Amino acid sequence: MEALIRHIRLVAFDFDGVFTDDMVYVIQDGSEAVRCFRGDGIGLQKLDRLGIETVIISTEANPVVSARAAKLKIHCIQDVRDKCIALEHFAAERGIMLSEVAFVGNDINDLDVLRNVGLPIVVRNAHPDVIAHAVYRTERAGGYGAVREVCDLIGKVLSRGKARVSALS
Repeated sequence: MEALIRHIRLVAFDFDGVFTDDMVYVIQDGSEAVRCFRGDGIGLQKLDRLGIETVIISTEANPVVSARAAKLKIHCIQDVRDKCIALEHFAAERGIMLSEVAFVGNDINDLDVLRNVGLPIVVRNAHPDVIAHAVYRTERAGGYGAVREVCDLIGKVLSRGKARVSALS
């Protein structure tokens, strides 16, 4: 898996069930609220410092997703019918091939993306139908540090490679 990580230039995330515990609070006025793991932000900053782009891709259009993405300062694509096509366009605009993309998902609407990226990842509490399509399954559940775990793993591998290059210089 380390070899796959070394080729990653973009990490894409589903939102519900990855950044969240897949639960939603419905407020009386119909608005929604979700719970996220605060430590994810530090992990995402680590990837940014390493030059790895990040994006949230969600089939739903929900202001809570936009608000969280804005706070984390990461790209956000919402209200997409086909996550794989949306990711392919986003990556192509940046000169990135899908083989250079890691995707973190949790449910069957992520299957097409998981089948087409270079590093398919699912969270610990992913739906059983997607687990077999992942190269890596997090130890942490969605909404409980899974995003941070992925960021830390990628950061550790890529930092180790930079340390080796510096030592050889």
